[in-house]
Amino acid sequence: QVQLVESGGGLEQPGWSLTVSCAASGFPFSRYAMSWYRQAPGKERELVASITSNGQSTSYADSMKDRFTIYRDNGKNTVYLQINTLKPEDTAVYYCKAGGPSSGDPEYWGQGTQVTVTS
Repeated sequence: QVQLVESGGGLEQPGWSLTVSCAASGFPFSRYAMSWYRQAPGKERELVASITSNGQSTSYADSMKDRFTIYRDNGKNTVYLQINTLKPEDTAVYYCKAGGPSSGDPEYWGQGTQVTVTS
């Protein structure tokens, strides 16, 4: 059974840093490209960052390049997203995704973790 379980979200203050995690099981994680998306209240889900299966290449949405870092540990079947200098506009549910049409692999989604940034 495929599972993607996000964790690490919570109530944060502006300017802080946060790392959210996505633990995968039930599929060959090290062969899958992984991505993080987020969905803010009242907005569409948007791509934050992606990472290749071996972790050697990453890509970011233009607005995310400065404060976001995606990385993975294939030994732990986990992908991470570090967010620096949190802003209120980072408030969203953060989802991880495995595979997808561009990779030719089946696509799997987690349930998301809520990040709320407020003073």
